[in-house]
Amino acid sequence: MSGPDSVIALGSWGGDHASLVIERTIASIEFDCAHGRFAAPVAVDRGQFSSRGVYIAEHGGPIREGEVFIEQPARYSGSVDGDRMVLRVTLDNGQDLGSYTLTRGAGGRVFKCL
Repeated sequence: MSGPDSVIALGSWGGDHASLVIERTIASIEFDCAHGRFAAPVAVDRGQFSSRGVYIAEHGGPIREGEVFIEQPARYSGSVDGDRMVLRVTLDNGQDLGSYTLTRGAGGRVFKCL
């Protein structure tokens, strides 16, 4: 996938601590103690991509009735080479939440907060 007209392939991408599903208009991601989403299709230029979205931190224990989770603006960026993706998540406040190596068609290994 190289060139300004490419997009990240639809479907499931998984790896350690992250599970990404890219659909026609939205990409949804689950992390160990968080989740998020960003707009799709995701354009790829020379193997690189970047998309604006939101990141929602979770917590252990039960979710209280009426509990509101805070959506934080975030940038999902990285690179794609064939069926391998490196995804970096950065909050708008500059906090780097790390990077994840994902494989197309693989299930994610996510361990939700307890």
